[in-house]
Amino acid sequence: MLVTNRFVVAVEASDDFTARAHAALAALAARPGYLRGELLRALDDPRHWCLLTEWESVGTYRRALGGFDVKITAVPLLAESVDEPSAYETLAGAAPDGEVVVVDSDRAASPHR
Repeated sequence: MLVTNRFVVAVEASDDFTARAHAALAALAARPGYLRGELLRALDDPRHWCLLTEWESVGTYRRALGGFDVKITAVPLLAESVDEPSAYETLAGAAPDGEVVVVDSDRAASPHR
């Protein structure tokens, strides 16, 4: 499961944002179920940033948000992200020069299930 939180940060605030994002990433990285994470900045507009994290499952991500260090460092930063969907389930993948592997959705076929 991937979580992408996008941010628009004034250039003059980028040093403060970077320090807070590093602290948030470290807190998230310490939680069970965390697989990897990156802080990214757009090449064509330095005001646009993304915090990308990968998790074993939606459950591990949601439980991670309840951790004390995450509540103190990551949650306030995540609240500043662009208001849009941020959690994505993997439906297909491919290794370099590999075939596409399709994965079943964890979502119920019907929203009433």
